[in-house]
Order: sequence, then structure tokens, then C-alpha cells
Amino acid sequence: MKLSRRTRVGAVIAAASALALIATGCSAGSSSSPSNAKVTLTLATFNNFGYTDALLAEYHKAHPNVTIVQKVAKTSDDAQTNLFTKLAAGNGLSDIEAVDGDWMPKVRQYPQLFVDLSSSDNKGRYANWKTAGGTAGSKLIGLGTDIGPEAICYRADLFKAAGLPTDPASVSKLLTGGWDTYYKVGAQFMAAKTGAAWFDSAGATFQGLANQYANFYEKNDGTVIATTNPDVKAAFDSVLAASATESAHLAEWTTDWAGGMAAGKFATMLCPPWMMGVIQGDSPKVTDWNIANVFPNGGGNWGGSYLLVPTQGKHTAEAKAFVDWLTAPAQQIQAFKTAGNFPSQTAAYSDPALTGATNAFFNNAPIGTIFTDRANAFAKTGVIPFKGIKYGAIMGAVQNGLTRVEQGQQDAAASWTQVVSDIKALN
Repeated sequence: MKLSRRTRVGAVIAAASALALIATGCSAGSSSSPSNAKVTLTLATFNNFGYTDALLAEYHKAHPNVTIVQKVAKTSDDAQTNLFTKLAAGNGLSDIEAVDGDWMPKVRQYPQLFVDLSSSDNKGRYANWKTAGGTAGSKLIGLGTDIGPEAICYRADLFKAAGLPTDPASVSKLLTGGWDTYYKVGAQFMAAKTGAAWFDSAGATFQGLANQYANFYEKNDGTVIATTNPDVKAAFDSVLAASATESAHLAEWTTDWAGGMAAGKFATMLCPPWMMGVIQGDSPKVTDWNIANVFPNGGGNWGGSYLLVPTQGKHTAEAKAFVDWLTAPAQQIQAFKTAGNFPSQTAAYSDPALTGATNAFFNNAPIGTIFTDRANAFAKTGVIPFKGIKYGAIMGAVQNGLTRVEQGQQDAAASWTQVVSDIKALN
């Protein structure tokens, strides 16, 4: 899952620098086999992973000697800072730590600080790209929780006011095509003068484009190409061109964005499955949200996390067994029904418990079918975005540049110049 795009770069870099100095001195803190002794495992997550008390109680019932205590950070930024700070300190982490996929590349630099989670039970559970994201050297240090196949969420009432079709099948047909189609329909919507914008912000829309390139910001060897890759500049310019007439200029994760969602300030937004919970949480009284089974250029993925077991823990064997259970298909399906975190386990995609899932808030949208289709569409593109250790900082610099333009602080040319300068300063 992913609910925050802002990274506390300074704190994370400082912790990571300290970590690099002491990483080789850390070792495992317990035996490799679970015992029958009573243990309490701490599970550190952020936002909402869908791990309800009832779900955790299921594990306790099957393993009465193991009690799970979940600690939930408010944002992924808080969780990231906590992880690197306590890894550097050599103590203080939970027995199981949730890690967002976008900062997993930094974590993979320190495989010696995490338990190898590979087993015969979880072998082959995931798509190759998801397994690769959790692999450091020869070790599988992260088991995938969810992925973020993208659809389009939309306000049917605003579509109706603009004279556009409102049922999901017709909206999906209307939006089938590339980004030019999405913007063209947006122009039709804006011409109707409903008082609402077509999409929420340039930054949110740019995220969708960025995730459709194999090497957008970096080469596979980590070489930064963000300032020289013409695709980055073209995407920056094209999104801002559309933003000038179609955006609500409401940066994601801000109070104004949440309020605008509830007040109908924009008609569409890019929508990975975990976004459903955000929309419902920020606009609980709105009855017109729906989901179109479509995405520009066919498919994309935004988000997805992993569970890791730090070697500094005292009960690493028990923690490994629990993580293996928690990331199994049945438990991932339960988390999806609770929080919208779509399973990363491919075996789940043919399970009626998933494919038959609906969501009442989104007008009984068949979310299981929609996001299974979207996951398959992403796989069909064959494009797996490379995200190196500087991905988060680079994305932050570009997003800041888009926001400056939308807020009227700079024009596009001046903002891009600053983006280039900010990215070069990361080297």
C-alpha cells in the first residue's frame, strides 16, 4: 500500500549513513526454529494494512503460544524514518517491519540485517517482479503484502452533470486509450462547466505516467538519468499542459485535497485498490463514487509493500513463521476485503473469495474482478519500473516541481530548471 508521497529525506539519509557504518556488526538475535515457549511478536505497519484484530486472533488460535501486537505508524514516512534510525542504532525495531516498495531498494543494501524468508511454502507464490523487489543478493528478505494495479475512480454525479456516460462499462469504454484520450475526455468535461476539475493534481497524474516506463529515472545499474531522459521532461510538460485547464491543483495528501474530494472539486483520480480506503475515509457521505475498469495506456501499478524480519529481533524464527502465514493467499484476500490492499499472491486471483468481492461504498463495484483485470493488464504491458535507491528523492524533486507550477510559484520552465538542479544535488 502507499498513502504518503512525501519523504523526510534528511532524516532518512542521516540514519542510512549511520547504518552503513555499523551494518556489518549486526547479527541474528534468536534460533532458526520456532519454539513452543510463549512469545509476543510486535508487528509494525503504517496506515492500514487490513490486519484486523480478528485476523491476528486467527493466528493466535492456531498458535496459542504466540501473541501478536500491532503497532501502526500514521504515515509511511514515519515508518521509514523509524526503520532506518533503529537499524542504525542496532535495536528497537519490531519483530516484523512493513516496508513500502518505493523505499525497499534502500533496505536491500543491508541484507545482513534481515532474516532470509524463503521457504518451500512461499516459493513461486508471487510474480517474478514482486519476488525480485524483496530479494537482496541471494536472500529473500521481504515477503510481498500487496500490489497496486491501477484503475480510474470517478464521480458519477459530476459525469452526469457534464453530459458524460455514468455507468462503469460506458466510462471504461470512453476512457480506453492513452493519456491523450484521458485528457481529451477531460477537455469535454471542462467544457461543460460543472464547477469541478477533471483530476486532482499534476503530481498525482504524473505518478501514473512515471510508473509506465522501465527506466524512467535510473538505469538498472543505478545511474541517474532523470535529468537527461527526454521521457521525463516530456511527461512533466504534458501533465502541466493538461493541468493548466483540467486540474483542481490540490496536491495529494493535503488537507485541501481531502476536503476537495468530499466537496466534489474533481471528477476523476488515478485509483490503485488501496486508494479506495482513502476515498471512503475522506468522503464518507458521498454516494456517487464508482470505479472504471480502465487505465491510460492499458495498465500500471502504484504501490505495494513487504514484510521483513530484522535480525535484531529476539524471536526471528517465530516471526518468520507468522509472516509466511500473514502473506499467504487467504490472509491477503481478507486484507483486501478490509482495506483494499490487493493481493500480491497470484494464486489468489482465481479464488472466488477474491473475484466475487464487491464494495458497497463504490456502488457495489465488483472490485475483485476489476482489480484482477487491472493486475493482468499491468502484467500484459511487460513493463516493470526500475526503482533504485534514489527513486524516492528524485520523485520528490519532480513532484515538488509540479506543485510549484500548480501553486503559481514558478512557471514550467523555471520549475524544471530547479528540478534538474535538485536532482543533480542528490549525486
